[in-house]
Amino acid sequence: MNTKTKKLEVSQSELELIASALETQTKILNMQASAGGHGAVARLNEVKRLLASLATQRESGRPSRPQQSGMWSLLRSMGQAI
Repeated sequence: MNTKTKKLEVSQSELELIASALETQTKILNMQASAGGHGAVARLNEVKRLLASLATQRESGRPSRPQQSGMWSLLRSMGQAI
């Protein structure tokens, strides 16, 4: 298999749309694979790998949340300690 890669710039909303379409494709391929469809399992594995890659890129593209401060932070930490 040829492993050449190209960079493609997409917006966060476009990335979400692609991920949503791939999740739908995963459901379809699951049904085909369970019915004994030829090649469906291999294609399903490819789609799952791509979804994992997209999930990683979506997470790295999101800005990190600022640290919470004040009473809310204190209450949350107390809730986690219990």
